[in-house]
Amino acid sequence: MAAAENVVNNKADRVPDEAKEILKSLARQWDDVLDPNELQVIPLKGAMTNEVFQIKWPTKTEYPSRKVLVRIYGVGVDVFFDRDDEIRTCEFMSKNGQGPRLLGRFANGRIEEFIRARTLSASDLRDPVISALIAAKLKEFHDLDMPGPKKVYLWDRLRNWLDVAKRLSTPEEAKSFSLATLEDQISILEKELSGDQQRLGFCHNDLQYGNIMLHEETNSVTIIDYEYASYNPIAYDIANHFCEMAANYHTETPHILDFSKYPDLEERKLFVRKYLTSSGYQTGDIEVEQLLKDIEKYKLANHLFWGIWGIISGHVNKIDFDYIEYASQRFQQYCSSKSSILGSAGPCPDDKIPPADMASDKPSTDGEKGDNDKPSCDGDKPSADGVTGDKPSADASPGETHGDNSNDKGAHAQGRNPNPGLFKKVRRYMTLSFLRKN
Repeated sequence: MAAAENVVNNKADRVPDEAKEILKSLARQWDDVLDPNELQVIPLKGAMTNEVFQIKWPTKTEYPSRKVLVRIYGVGVDVFFDRDDEIRTCEFMSKNGQGPRLLGRFANGRIEEFIRARTLSASDLRDPVISALIAAKLKEFHDLDMPGPKKVYLWDRLRNWLDVAKRLSTPEEAKSFSLATLEDQISILEKELSGDQQRLGFCHNDLQYGNIMLHEETNSVTIIDYEYASYNPIAYDIANHFCEMAANYHTETPHILDFSKYPDLEERKLFVRKYLTSSGYQTGDIEVEQLLKDIEKYKLANHLFWGIWGIISGHVNKIDFDYIEYASQRFQQYCSSKSSILGSAGPCPDDKIPPADMASDKPSTDGEKGDNDKPSCDGDKPSADGVTGDKPSADASPGETHGDNSNDKGAHAQGRNPNPGLFKKVRRYMTLSFLRKN
């Protein structure tokens, strides 16, 4: 995820000795480094799963420094993914020219190549030129022949995470989020969305702006951070990308989502058509329309995915981010849009609605099912210095190493409400009223 460079004294002691020895060994292989032992450690703010540091050494050439990235794994977050799978993915991507090279591993982290490119900002996702680059790159990513079973991982992962959420939650939390009913919701979605015709690909599953690097000289993009990557329906991965346009993780309230920024029908059509035709394949309107419909359906699964993630993260992650509020918004979006998207499958029962801290946005007027709660998917999660897309923290700001991204604050991020408790109650009432009417 996007992270900002923040030089702080005495941060070298946060890098394990084992990692320092690997770093010094790497530096000795570079003739231009003045002193391999004189490494500078720069914490990069913005990562929500790991601690990430830029390491650099002064050089004797025209380039002022050599740089690498150190990632120290977060405590407790291994519940979300298998680190060995992640490493295998990193190695595969590196060999296929898809991401940063893996330079070394230590007990609780790894060392990566520093990518000299600019991490995207939230607003970049809405730029038509950049969006077209992302669409083409995502198609290339999905077509990778990744070793391992080519099956849908989404539903098993949702159920596994739900079991963890139930185990970690207090009885009060489990009741307020209706965790006992979510298994049924997952089964309904799996039945409604699964089919023989769905197209599978190797999916990133977390394609927010902080996981996309723009090489401005070559006008190309690199997708980074593969912690959540697996085979899945491609419609799910594109839906996730669209939903990430609702987020801006570099504001004073990074957990607040603005679903009015969900791409409108024309934007979605442009993205899907570019995706389908990027490899020279000629596509017709019927194929475009079908993928658009599938994406809107998989938007529901995406809300459940990150909603459950938020509940678990609230228990295992110590980063300053309101995970529970974030989860509430994702569940609210699921409940308020489910009936319009799935029709006969029906909405969540209004007595079993997970709490929502943000009232639903007004219905969209583009006539597309599922857009009545347009999630703002331009989440600003830029990573400075090639930091991969860990969902960012509240004090994160885009970093300078891949270009100076502006801190793209939305209207929702102009400051906290002076009476948040009362405000939440009002919004909760508004949400329930809206859902009962629909």
